[in-house]
Amino acid sequence: MAHLVEQMAYVGATPWHGLGQQLSRQQPLEVWQQQAGMNWHIEEAPVRFIAEGASHLGSIHSFPEQKVLYRSDTKAPLSVVSQRYKVVQPEEILEFYRDLTEYAGYELETAGVLKGGRKFWALARSGLSTSLKGQDEVNDYLLLATSCDGTLATMATPTTVRVVCNNTLQIAVDGSSQAVKVPHRSEFDPRAVKSQLGISVSQWNDFMYRMKALAERKIDHREAQQYFQSVLCGIDKPIDDPSKLPNYRALNKVHKLYHGEGRGSHLDTAKDTAWGLLNAVTEYVDHDKRARSNDTRLDSAWFGQGAQLKQEALQTALALVS
Repeated sequence: MAHLVEQMAYVGATPWHGLGQQLSRQQPLEVWQQQAGMNWHIEEAPVRFIAEGASHLGSIHSFPEQKVLYRSDTKAPLSVVSQRYKVVQPEEILEFYRDLTEYAGYELETAGVLKGGRKFWALARSGLSTSLKGQDEVNDYLLLATSCDGTLATMATPTTVRVVCNNTLQIAVDGSSQAVKVPHRSEFDPRAVKSQLGISVSQWNDFMYRMKALAERKIDHREAQQYFQSVLCGIDKPIDDPSKLPNYRALNKVHKLYHGEGRGSHLDTAKDTAWGLLNAVTEYVDHDKRARSNDTRLDSAWFGQGAQLKQEALQTALALVS
């Protein structure tokens, strides 16, 4: 089966998705560009088509409203988009981090290309970290990703990683995601994005204050059942016989993760707490959710249905401490 990941590089421990080429730390962006498979450009060409006619060759016509995007290295087509579509190059994703890595203490940890070049991203650790109850470490990251086929706006997303299990979660404050999205009808301005992000210690502290509240909130059996059925099945009132629910397999798995099978589920921060509920869902999405391969799971967990499910889990957990 063909992988969605075209090429990828990382530093440190093998990422949770198990993909990529390992690099030593503190590599320049030029090395990242090469090893992450981002050393090519997106080129544009007019859309032309052949119409059948009296001649066996037919006649060539153009469609000026659209353009073809293709790779400069392989000439492989990537997408057909409108003339108004603003392209973001792979190099721009890495360049976004140059001042952050050189002057602000950030360190690139992974970067790569999905779906043959249709999506590409880079993830950097900010250096901010919190340990819940002195035993459950959570680190702060910044994910920047884009697409050239219209499936994803250029998106800068503050993200956390729980170290004990490598669960990923977008940072949300006051009920909303802190992601900054730039649609492809607009020019991508790195300085404006960083300004809008308001990358700051206070944002991190605000989010982790809520996570600490989740770790303090004790949960009984009935609340756990209601939480999982609400998040995974959209049911407000718990059903005593969950085997009849369409998402029973997922429901059964997250229950097991919560009740001791999950990595870190034995810690005081997670055992019988709202933090444990949230991490059972994030671990399921990142590591166990049914997918064709690890790279399709990565795509879903960061950009697709998995990411949406994790945000639903976060909001539902925060409602328990509001």
